Amino acid sequence: MSLPTLLAVLLALALLAWYVSFSASRLDRLHHRVEGARNALDAQLVRRAEASIELATSGALDPASGLLLADAASNALEAGESDAHVPVDLAGLDPDGTRGDREAAESDLSRALRATLDGDVTAALTADPRFGPLLARLGAATHRVRLARRFLNGAVTDAQRVRGKRLVRWTRLAGRAALPRTFEMDDDPPADLAH
Repeated sequence: MSLPTLLAVLLALALLAWYVSFSASRLDRLHHRVEGARNALDAQLVRRAEASIELATSGALDPASGLLLADAASNALEAGESDAHVPVDLAGLDPDGTRGDREAAESDLSRALRATLDGDVTAALTADPRFGPLLARLGAATHRVRLARRFLNGAVTDAQRVRGKRLVRWTRLAGRAALPRTFEMDDDPPADLAH
């Protein structure tokens, strides 16, 4: 083998090694981004549930609406706590490979918020100086949940795209990490809830 051919082969191998190393670092950063976004979403979901419980127990709503909202928020908090105590991989799956009840509980809370905070109730609470700040806190928490979920799902989509590349699959750069999955929930806020 001539010297120029040998140098060309060595250069090609060096470029391939650099690209594999670059891809591994990028995938690691993406997995860390998914983990951070999942933690941020968890924190925002807890804040939304706490703000919902605070509003439900403040006396601002009629007893039936307050009970409905408090029950849905409590279920969401319990689902979040049970997810925190179960070892969950990067994909957000339980050890048996299924999703927990968190997404369903959070969706139920969103539906309860829409059912209890229609336009007339929201307008009356906003005008009341005792309940306006509670409603504003809930509106801000609801908005932050939507943003945090959007960031998480974007990070998951990026990680899935990189993990789908042939080189990443062939070289097994992801190791044994589970493929990240999006967090699917109904996060539509009540129509008149300001943020």
